Amino acid sequence: MSLFKNLLALIGLAVLIGAGYGYSKLAPIMAEFDPGYMKIYTEFATALLKTRDPGEAMMWAVPVEDSKLTVDEVKDSLKSLASARNFLFVGEAPFYKQVEAVTGQKSRHISFLSFCDVMVGKMMADYRDAYTGFMPCRVAVVEDKSGKIWLYTMNLDMMIHGGRRLPEDLRKEALRIRNVIWEIVNGAAKGEF
Repeated sequence: MSLFKNLLALIGLAVLIGAGYGYSKLAPIMAEFDPGYMKIYTEFATALLKTRDPGEAMMWAVPVEDSKLTVDEVKDSLKSLASARNFLFVGEAPFYKQVEAVTGQKSRHISFLSFCDVMVGKMMADYRDAYTGFMPCRVAVVEDKSGKIWLYTMNLDMMIHGGRRLPEDLRKEALRIRNVIWEIVNGAAKGEF
């Protein structure tokens, strides 16, 4: 029995030493992270465990509420709401047309609308080249298999809060862009202009 207690005590000591060593190595790194990182990673992990799909966990998905709204009306709403917020519409990729051209079969509607704020985009690229992968901001307009229209866009919270705190000027503008995207997607889902 004494040998067993000593063995458990030794294991406990090793765990404490390992935890202390890990903390001493991680604490300085984690101190550089944005204060909101834990909330963002918790939300992501919760969504991932619920959906079991990282793609869904990284996206905002907003259903179009009024079934009488057409795809074109929803797209016009997105463009109008973006314009009212000085968020430039820079193009559309009508994916469904490519599917039809390749397969020769009618496809449900899937298109990607791109929006950009040039000055914020420049700030992001100047800060870190990898951030250009987030540009331009995209909203997917998707008719699901039952005919309901959905709007999908990347949740930018992970980029903003998930790592080292952004420089304050970039952080402020990134949060503004995040909020503009949220506003236009939710507004378009209600048919606002």
